[in-house]
Amino acid sequence: MNAVLKQRPDSLPMTQACQVLALNRSTLYARRHRAANDEPINRSRVDAVQPRALSAQERATVIETLHSADHCDQPPAAVYHSLLEKNRYLCSISTMHRLLRSVKESGDRRHQRPAQHHAIPRLLATAPNEVWSWDITKLPLVRRGIYLSLYVVLDLFSRFVVAWMVSVKENSALSSQLMDEATARYNIAPGQLTIHQDRGSPMIAHGYLDLMQSLDVTCSHSRPRVSNDNAFSESQFKTQKYQPDYPGRFDHPAHARNWCEDYFDWYNFKHHHSGLAGFTPEQVFTGRYLDVARSKQQALDERYASNPERFVKGPPRVSMPPASVAINPIMPDEDGVIIDDRVNFPTLTAAGYVKSMLSLK
Repeated sequence: MNAVLKQRPDSLPMTQACQVLALNRSTLYARRHRAANDEPINRSRVDAVQPRALSAQERATVIETLHSADHCDQPPAAVYHSLLEKNRYLCSISTMHRLLRSVKESGDRRHQRPAQHHAIPRLLATAPNEVWSWDITKLPLVRRGIYLSLYVVLDLFSRFVVAWMVSVKENSALSSQLMDEATARYNIAPGQLTIHQDRGSPMIAHGYLDLMQSLDVTCSHSRPRVSNDNAFSESQFKTQKYQPDYPGRFDHPAHARNWCEDYFDWYNFKHHHSGLAGFTPEQVFTGRYLDVARSKQQALDERYASNPERFVKGPPRVSMPPASVAINPIMPDEDGVIIDDRVNFPTLTAAGYVKSMLSLK
C-alpha cells in the first residue's frame, strides 16, 4: 500500500489517493511515523501496557483473598468494605469484578440450586374420558377483596365440562372431593384416565395425589411458569368471562352458582364450539355428532342440488371434529349467603349417560 502511494503522481493529492484506496489518512501518517522511528506497531489496546494496572503479584493476592474461606461466598462490594474496616485496601470494587471475570467466576458467588428440568407434558385424547383438564379461577364478589373459587373439569377430547364447583375456599380437600365424585359419576375404570392440571397447591397436595394414586388415575402437571400447558382450561375460562351476561362481580356465592349453572348448561349443550367444527361439546362427548353431521349434510346436499352454481368448489361437505386432541403435540419440525361446597354435573342424568355410552359400543 505504501509503495502505491509513493508512486502516485505529484498532481494527485494524498487525501484523494487515500479515499480511492479506502485508507484512513491519519493511519497512513501514524504508520510512517512509527516506521521512521523504529517503533513497534500497536495494533490493539488489549496489548497496551497500563502503567496504573496491578502487578501480577497484586492480582494473584486479590484472587487469593476472594477465594479465601472468609470471602469465597461474598460479593466484591462486601469483601471491599470488610477489608477496608480492617485497614486493608487491595483494589477497587470494579477491579475485583474484572479479576473475577478473568477467571470466569463472575455472577452470584453463593451456592445455587441446580437448574430444574421439567418434562414437557404431551397428552393425546382420541375419545371421551381419556384425558381431563381442570383448573381453578377466581370469581370476584361485590365486596372488594373477596373472591370465590370456581373449579372446572373439562374433557379434553370433547371440551365437555364433566364437573364444576363453586366454593368460598381453595384447598386440596375440595379438589379431592371434586375428582372422587367425578370419577365415580362417569364410571372411570382404573388406568383409563389421565388428569392434567397446573402446579397450584390443591393440585400438588399429598392428599390429592394419594387419592389419584388410589383411583389409578395418572396425573399430569404443567411446567412451572409456563402459561400455555393448560390452554384448554384457560380458553374455557375466557369464553366464560367474556359472555355478554357475565356480571363481573357477584352479589354472593348463591348468585355465582346460579349463573354458572346456566352458563355451563349453555356451554355444554348449545355452544357451537369452533374447535369442534361447530358441534356442541355434548354432541361430541356422547357421539351424537355423527347423527347431527348426517342431518347437516342432507341440508347441504339439498341446497347444492337446487343451486349448484353457488358452490364454486363443488359439493359442500360437513366438517367433522378432530379425531384426536393433544396438549403440546409433537410438531413435524422437531388449568353473604353461604352455599354448600358440592360438585355439580351439568351433564346427562346418570341413566342417560350410561345409555349413551352403551350406544357407542
